[in-house]
Amino acid sequence: MAITSANQLELLQTAEAVAREKMIDPGLVVEAMEESLARAAKSRYGSEMDIRVKIDRKTGRATFTRVRTVVADEELENYQSELTVKQAKQYMADPQIGDTFVEEVPPVEMGRIAAQSAKQVILQKVREAERDRQFNEFKDRVGTIINGVVKREEYGNVIVDIGTGEGILRRNEKIGREAYRPNDRIRCFIKDVRRETRGPQVFLSRTAPEFMSELFKMEVPEIYDGIIEIKAVARDPGSRAKIGVISYDSSIDPVGACVGMRGSRVQAVVNELQGEKIDIIPWSDDMPTFLVNALQPAEVTKVVLDEDAERIEVVVPEEQLSLAIGRRGQNVRLASQLTGLDIDIMTEAEESARRQKEFEARTKLFVDKLDLDEFFAQLLVSEGFTNLEEVAYVDLDELLVIDGVDEDTAKELQARAADCLEAEAKAALDHARQLGAEDSLIEFDGLTPQMVEALAEDGVKTLEDFATCADWELAGGWTTVNGERVKDEGLLEKFEVSLEEAQHMVMNARVLLGWVDPSEIEPEEEEAAAEDEDGAEESEA
Repeated sequence: MAITSANQLELLQTAEAVAREKMIDPGLVVEAMEESLARAAKSRYGSEMDIRVKIDRKTGRATFTRVRTVVADEELENYQSELTVKQAKQYMADPQIGDTFVEEVPPVEMGRIAAQSAKQVILQKVREAERDRQFNEFKDRVGTIINGVVKREEYGNVIVDIGTGEGILRRNEKIGREAYRPNDRIRCFIKDVRRETRGPQVFLSRTAPEFMSELFKMEVPEIYDGIIEIKAVARDPGSRAKIGVISYDSSIDPVGACVGMRGSRVQAVVNELQGEKIDIIPWSDDMPTFLVNALQPAEVTKVVLDEDAERIEVVVPEEQLSLAIGRRGQNVRLASQLTGLDIDIMTEAEESARRQKEFEARTKLFVDKLDLDEFFAQLLVSEGFTNLEEVAYVDLDELLVIDGVDEDTAKELQARAADCLEAEAKAALDHARQLGAEDSLIEFDGLTPQMVEALAEDGVKTLEDFATCADWELAGGWTTVNGERVKDEGLLEKFEVSLEEAQHMVMNARVLLGWVDPSEIEPEEEEAAAEDEDGAEESEA
């Protein structure tokens, strides 16, 4: 098949028809044709030749050219596509290395095999262009809602026609009791778009928390306009959900706006989610206050927040316990997801028993260590003293406020506490040395004898051993395993060593050993100090 004037215009007509059908740029189809014709020409003239084809976008005329590049004599490898400077002088006036010599060659006659090959190249290029178009179209729509039509179901996964492509709604992304038949209309959230060899894969979801957020944005104009913001969403898909909302206009109630007149707005979302019950909660930057709201409809008596451990203790009346926990723990689980905190719920009786146990333990400590009678020890605990260090090093005036304590008694208490601490430190140091702790670790600044003892018991006996520890190994931390937070006990955690303190001590040990150049960490400390100063200035302003 030769490219004659009779079918030159057909090339452009074919390109435009294919481009319209596949909704891609006609230029891409023409480029595919050029590549396919060039491949066919190489099979005729020789694969080592650099044959290129250019199709005129107006007339459809295909021009075949042979391109040769000027190279140095010693670099000449392919005689068909390269030529030396000396050879190039036959065709060019002043050839330079890197110049190209282009000459037109006669069009080729395309046999059946060449024509079939050209057709495959064109189809492949068109297919790639179509996939790129689909990917670019849907990647910008990630995080939005799309309407589609169910095509079929495969192994529990629903294939959805979304206009110019297909999306997949996996089994675990469906709301539990939903069932679909072909041609059913469906509304989904575009969760992810990936470029794969078989084409762009559009992954849909109806269980994502963001799906609920987008539904509210469609139903509540104040959210769309930015007057109200959804700060957090927690869902048990198909059963219950909680959303935290805040209003940036004091005249608009965020909860009322989301509920709507007679519940019309929230009901529209509930109907879309197959009857999923939705609790709309006012957001608060004060986490305990927000948690109290999140545990509705249960009433909360007391909240104790541990920010370092990201845990929170909630005390509720006995009759409110089952309501706070919810059916199968649903209420407390959703509240935990909403706040990002682990929640421990206890009754007032359980909290009272725990406090009584702590009171008795501290009383026994003072009775045993300071040789006090039980009544006097209880007085110390009632005044807020929890350990020997507080008694030994507190200002004398704080002991004098206790009933029956004069100056001599206060000094005697501090002396006993100091002697006890000194004896405990000596015992800990002797035990650490027996375990093999070296002087380099014992004399390291920041470690008490009890800390050295704890380290030695775990096999950390030298400064080198200490310098290889990670900060979380010393201070402890939390790890998420299978969606649940698991406690990592630190070697020095019982001494209330923070993560920052542990990091600072480990870095100092590495500097002492010459493992780290002090100049490398000083700039970081200066930057941190500068940030603290800036923060202080802002707070003063």
